[in-house]
Amino acid sequence: MSALLEVRGLRKRYPSGDAGFLDVLLGVDLTLARGEVVAIAGASGSGKSTLLHLLGALDAPTDGEILLDGTAYGALADGALAAFRNRRLGFVFQFHHLLREFSALENVMMPLRIAGWSAPRARSRAEELLAAVGLAGRMTHRPAALSGGEQQRCAVARALVHDPALVLADEPTGNLDHANGVLLADLFFRLARELETAVMIVTHNRQLAQRADRVLLLEDGRLSAVKEVEALP
Repeated sequence: MSALLEVRGLRKRYPSGDAGFLDVLLGVDLTLARGEVVAIAGASGSGKSTLLHLLGALDAPTDGEILLDGTAYGALADGALAAFRNRRLGFVFQFHHLLREFSALENVMMPLRIAGWSAPRARSRAEELLAAVGLAGRMTHRPAALSGGEQQRCAVARALVHDPALVLADEPTGNLDHANGVLLADLFFRLARELETAVMIVTHNRQLAQRADRVLLLEDGRLSAVKEVEALP
């Protein structure tokens, strides 16, 4: 499989007290293939969310390079980077972050409308994805009228609606009970495979990690391969 995502020497440093610095990432190297699912594990505070923010073009690294499908993040001006992020990346978080004043359908249409799709075309595509996640009969409901599992399924539909090259998920099942977490994972993995979207999941859930193609541990600012999922922190 050809590399879709290439990360080279990624470093992130934050200012800390007394004019010092806190080094969170110390040289992360990573490749991710099209259609591959990789789980990232690590102790709290190890930098997992920082890594996702950098890969999602939500923050800039102190040093290093990120390329997605041959495009280097660092070569793009702010406006072009924002457009690239909306077009090529999808996000799923522990909390769904749905806009409460909009229906499920309107929430899923939002990335497409921002990207310039016409309303009829965006509606058709959003309806397709909502049906795929089992919400065909709930499209007109606002988030408050949806269960927690339904809200997160809506968030998955929104993340996948524009056929992103890469989806970044931060503890996507962390706010769900076990049964709903399993259902969401089944759905997420199935759709990712069908759409050939690469997926990176930060998770403490060993069962979820075991289903990934690879599991990596972020520790002491660097990534390493994990052979025994049961040994994860």
